[in-house]
Amino acid sequence: MRITAIDIYRYSIRMEPFTIATGTMTFAQNMLVYIHTSEGLTGVGECSAFPMIAGETQSTCFVLAKDFANIWMGTDARDIAGRMQELDYYIAGNHTAKSAFDMALYDLAAKAANMPLYQYLGGSYREIESDLTIGIGTAEAMAAKAVDYVQRMKANVLKIKLGKNPAEDIQRMQAIRLAVGPHIGLRIDANQGWDFEAAVYALTGMEELNVQFCEQPMPKLLDDKMPSLRRICKIKIMADESVFSHHDAERLIRNNACDYINIKLSKAGGIHEALRIHDVCQRANIPNMLGGMLESRLAVSAKAHLALACPNIQFFDLDTSLMGHLEDPVIGGVQYNGMVISTPQTPGIGADVDPAFLQQCEKVRVEL
Repeated sequence: MRITAIDIYRYSIRMEPFTIATGTMTFAQNMLVYIHTSEGLTGVGECSAFPMIAGETQSTCFVLAKDFANIWMGTDARDIAGRMQELDYYIAGNHTAKSAFDMALYDLAAKAANMPLYQYLGGSYREIESDLTIGIGTAEAMAAKAVDYVQRMKANVLKIKLGKNPAEDIQRMQAIRLAVGPHIGLRIDANQGWDFEAAVYALTGMEELNVQFCEQPMPKLLDDKMPSLRRICKIKIMADESVFSHHDAERLIRNNACDYINIKLSKAGGIHEALRIHDVCQRANIPNMLGGMLESRLAVSAKAHLALACPNIQFFDLDTSLMGHLEDPVIGGVQYNGMVISTPQTPGIGADVDPAFLQQCEKVRVEL
């Protein structure tokens, strides 16, 4: 199954402003690729650039994608490990751009096997329930949004973005807990926003609020302080920005630095490396969450398939297409009943993008 052509789209999606500790996003900086083959099958993949986390922009992804496409022309699409090694030999890092190509290869492989992707990966079907994320705002605005999400979206678990002033972050969480009551699950994500002292202050100040865990309380440069933070604070710690590869996961686990690890395709470079992170964590009995950046339902569909194939993924943060996206160009794909997700049963990922939407996107084609 030789690669004969690759179409690359600058796949921007308008959205309401979404604020985390490190900045505000006003549109999803995504890229879409279609890999065409000699067998007549086409695989689709999406990535979402989040510059303040992965160090890539939509423009860097788009430029590199042309180089990646040229490297892959005429090669065997079935050799996923070989193809991804070629990209790693060509350029270090740039995991977000690589993840779109990886996803398209897995879509192709599952289509060639005439299986849904989760089945191709050895999983079995079940419905999974995602949390729903609230960006940073005033305590009053965040509490109001929490109530809206619980009532309108039937969310049973909320993920709260924090990482600013720790005293104000405590007030935000107090207001949200008071507003939604004791039975709604609350998770927090500081996105590296606190230093060690601020993290201790914030997390000890929230210990009575029944918080499930805190994602990435400190910058990854302070990974050496994570074991101390775990000893001081009762709230469990999840590593996110600290883990891009299975080597990172091994290092944190070896140092007793976290209770959980968040897997994201845009950090890992795609499904191939995500599976390796999962396996490392499973062997060490460190549960995973599957998260994302600002992907559409297409990439969310791929992630849902991955979740079904990975028993160590116990937390699901698959709400990116619901986080203020003002348009949904995806055909097929995952469906939500409240926050319960149904995954497509058709071969491959089971999602595509409306051709009419793609007509307004900048496009480049590379072919033999």
